[in-house]
Amino acid sequence: MFSLQTIFGKGDKFYGLLEASADAARQSTRALIAMLNQKSSSPSLDEFRVARRREKEIMAQISQALVNTFVTALEREDIEGLSAALYKIPKTVEKFAERYALFAPQLMEIDYASRAVLLEKAAGVIVEMVAQLRKGMRLEEMKALNDRMQAIESEADRLILILYQDLFTNERDASRLILRKDLFELLEKAIDRCRDAGNVIYAIVLKNS
Repeated sequence: MFSLQTIFGKGDKFYGLLEASADAARQSTRALIAMLNQKSSSPSLDEFRVARRREKEIMAQISQALVNTFVTALEREDIEGLSAALYKIPKTVEKFAERYALFAPQLMEIDYASRAVLLEKAAGVIVEMVAQLRKGMRLEEMKALNDRMQAIESEADRLILILYQDLFTNERDASRLILRKDLFELLEKAIDRCRDAGNVIYAIVLKNS
């Protein structure tokens, strides 16, 4: 006997696409850590462009699937909202990488890698949260993951305040101060993008639990 889910093509299509999107976002953060640890004066941006292109392709597949599918696993606006939130993560990571590559020789002694590790942890939580959607609207599990995300974001906020104190106390070169500040703020923004995606997922679960 066929279920309505099978008849209307609901299936796991959207879960799979959203999981792929979350994984692409995490891959961009891992590429960032690798780039920063290499400390090259002319870092390659190829991996970031691949991750961003993959994310755009997945987003397009989701949009097309929404047109072609009569019944969806989640509400359409939730799928679109989460897809858009996930897309913004590698987009922000690539923006950091592009700016860093322009000034890499001046920045190699600056520790961006430890902040990038925090970003990768945030992206890892997003991968877990998206994977949980397939398993059902388990509020307790999702709340625990969302709490982890909020803790990472709070730690990033604490570190950026320490950074500001250090920059404005010890950095004497105004142009270098602005450059360092902008790059650290881009990393902070990428973590915020993960938090935003987590908030979308948590709201979906709250609505459906």
